[in-house]
Amino acid sequence: MLEWYDFAVYGFLAPIMSPLFFPADNGLTGLIKTYGIFAAGYLMRPIGGIIFGYVGDHLGRKTALQWSIAMMAIPTVLVGLIPVHASIGSTAAVLLILLRLIQGISVGGELIGSMSYLVETAPANRRGLAGSWSVCGGVGGILLGSLVVSALGGLLGEEAMNEWGWRVPFLLGIVIFAVGGWLRRTLVESAEFENADADEPTATLPIIAVLRDMPGRVMHLSISILLFATSFYLLFVWMPTYLSRIVTPPVEHALGVNTTAMVLLLIMIPLGGRLSDSLGRKPVMLTATVLMGLLVYPAFLILDQGVMLYALVIQLLFAVLLGLIQGPLPAFMVECFPVKVRYTAIGLSYNITLAIFGGTAPLVSTWLIQATGDLASPAIYLVVLAIISSIFMYFLKPLSVQR
Repeated sequence: MLEWYDFAVYGFLAPIMSPLFFPADNGLTGLIKTYGIFAAGYLMRPIGGIIFGYVGDHLGRKTALQWSIAMMAIPTVLVGLIPVHASIGSTAAVLLILLRLIQGISVGGELIGSMSYLVETAPANRRGLAGSWSVCGGVGGILLGSLVVSALGGLLGEEAMNEWGWRVPFLLGIVIFAVGGWLRRTLVESAEFENADADEPTATLPIIAVLRDMPGRVMHLSISILLFATSFYLLFVWMPTYLSRIVTPPVEHALGVNTTAMVLLLIMIPLGGRLSDSLGRKPVMLTATVLMGLLVYPAFLILDQGVMLYALVIQLLFAVLLGLIQGPLPAFMVECFPVKVRYTAIGLSYNITLAIFGGTAPLVSTWLIQATGDLASPAIYLVVLAIISSIFMYFLKPLSVQR
């Protein structure tokens, strides 16, 4: 939760940071540039997956998780300290990009480590529930970021937020570093990792072993999670900007609507994980994926009316469906790969898709609206991804079958 607070708060502050780092006559153009930096952090995730995959598969899950939180917290604090464009010109944007890239490397190893650790240490009949807490923690961090930004906006007012208040959420990264580092030091290494069979030796370079022995499986999983990777960042991270800056009339209290829906999402994720322990991973995820593909376009047409109550109902619907997709997914991915290359293999599969589709979701959504003039065009994008994900997920079989 603490790690993902650091990474996601940028998305919520993008509308404020846009004119400070990328001044432009067209506000939508400035937003596209700002979300481009959001995407840049995700483009580093596959590199982070390879680096931390090596650490996690060689030195253990605990060591990788300790390193990742330090690599996230320090750049976050520095983002809160860098001067803006008015002070140092384009150098401000360059510094922002560099720090965001370092964060991307960190987050590329973070979630994979927590997924592997939680599922490996859980009883066989509770792996879905246990794994869901990794995603739940991530969403909790994003929710925490939403709450902090919303509370600061109400407390300081628009002028103070634009002038200096936007720095405060980033500077809180120092607290993340202290608390998160202490928590990570208390972890006990995964017994499944330590007790891996002797006939399954650790590869000298896990990334080579993965690319040599299971490239098809890596790609299959990557395509299966297209909707998962894109929908959250489009429907929750980008949605407050969409409702408050793009929809006409703008939806009142858009960030509050988003925060309320994310509370329900936090409830639905472990419920989805637990359901997958009883009903199977794929039945739960496929049902929600198909429903998302069917409902997202009409849902966007309702959102475009700019009515707060409608927006709240639609966001709550998205929360239910996403929770049923996100909850079972960690256990499903862990069960797709053998222990000794698991960290690397999941890191590669997951982070490639998140880099290409997840991190670019706000950018692509904003660009689609600018290019087509259709406010519901991002929904069509999600429909296509839902169709592709459904087909590939149906045919993907885990190595350790959990129904």
